[in-house]
Amino acid sequence: MSFFLEKYFDRLFLLNRSITGEGYRKSLDILSEVLPFKYFDFKTGTKCFDWIIPKEWNVKEAYILTPNGKKVAEFKKNNLHLVGYSISINKEISFEELKKHLYYLKNMPDAIPYVTSYYQENWGFCLSYNEFKKLPKKGLYKVKIDSTLKKGILRIGTFTIPGKSKKEILLSTYLCHPSMANNELSGPLMFLSLYKILKNEKKLNYTIRFVICPENIGSISVLSRFGEHFKKNVIAGFVTTCVGYGEIYYYKKSRNGNTVADKAALNILKNQKNKYKIIDFFAGGSDEKQYCTPYFDLPIGLIMRDMYGKYKEYHTSLDNKSLIDFKKIAETAKLYFDVIKTIDENKFFLAKVQKGTPFLAKYKRLNFPHVSNFNSYKIREKYYSAMLEILNLCDGKNSLLDIAELRNFKMLDLLPITHDLLQNNLLRKK
Repeated sequence: MSFFLEKYFDRLFLLNRSITGEGYRKSLDILSEVLPFKYFDFKTGTKCFDWIIPKEWNVKEAYILTPNGKKVAEFKKNNLHLVGYSISINKEISFEELKKHLYYLKNMPDAIPYVTSYYQENWGFCLSYNEFKKLPKKGLYKVKIDSTLKKGILRIGTFTIPGKSKKEILLSTYLCHPSMANNELSGPLMFLSLYKILKNEKKLNYTIRFVICPENIGSISVLSRFGEHFKKNVIAGFVTTCVGYGEIYYYKKSRNGNTVADKAALNILKNQKNKYKIIDFFAGGSDEKQYCTPYFDLPIGLIMRDMYGKYKEYHTSLDNKSLIDFKKIAETAKLYFDVIKTIDENKFFLAKVQKGTPFLAKYKRLNFPHVSNFNSYKIREKYYSAMLEILNLCDGKNSLLDIAELRNFKMLDLLPITHDLLQNNLLRKK
């Protein structure tokens, strides 16, 4: 799986992605080789709630020519050198004028920062602070940006794996950052890995919907197209980003904070080997801030390997291939699968024996020990303890996930026990 993900990473990394444009669409087409998205296009000028779809941006070339004839901040060498959505320009200017359009990080002198100006026409270049310090202070600079801002489209992709129910688990990621690994490509690559797991699984109870879009304006567009459907049908969901780097999982809760998405994610996280941190919902961040706005208030959380904005390479050229681990992306896909499986298998049951505990020894399929031998009982103590808890708490008010949380079980571990109880006619679905 790691080689498979790396192969797609190498094809995607250098493409100039933005919220619109040819690089974004080509990236989406490459991902669609594995996950066959259906596309929905929004024309420039389309109103989506309080937002308007901007013009489409494409770039052919961009660079700065120093007074001594040296090219710097070349777009063709690293597309992070150009401020996103820079307008076309071709003129000579002084260093003092050029400085107003340069961006760098003094505290990270080797890093190129990521800067955009989507909704106000501007231009600029990004370079490392070490490169900036070498620029001559005297003489004229030639600045060339060969770009276009024209009427075009913003594209989103969606793909569903039909379940037995029309109710959905929503998975959303973004595809709009140029030349960044963890913050950009780890989410879409995780989608490919997760899809390969899910497509070989037997039909799930819930429909799984994958959504890929530009960040913010893309999820706004998604909601303008599917929002009412989501409000009615999405029972849980997650925004996927920053899953290729870091030893600690971060979980950012939904706006509600106590949804089945929150419960399932935390049930899996507390029962795996890595450390994890819980972040309460806040209104900034990634696309969760759109999905969790007051009207929609969708049960959407985020499972990350290291949180956006928390690692020093974030939104710089140092967020590159050397930073991420493709094994961790695949590992995170398996964790997401366990969370999805937990949500999908979560049900309410009613114990058929409500007066006293059932006489378990008479149910042959349960293999309950007839001889009261402490040591032989202890071998399956966890199994029988969990069985008794299920029978006690299956009063129609607690779901299987509720029971797992109340008694500190991993819910997936309760599934075979629940199956045994159903087979012995000790439980029924509510």
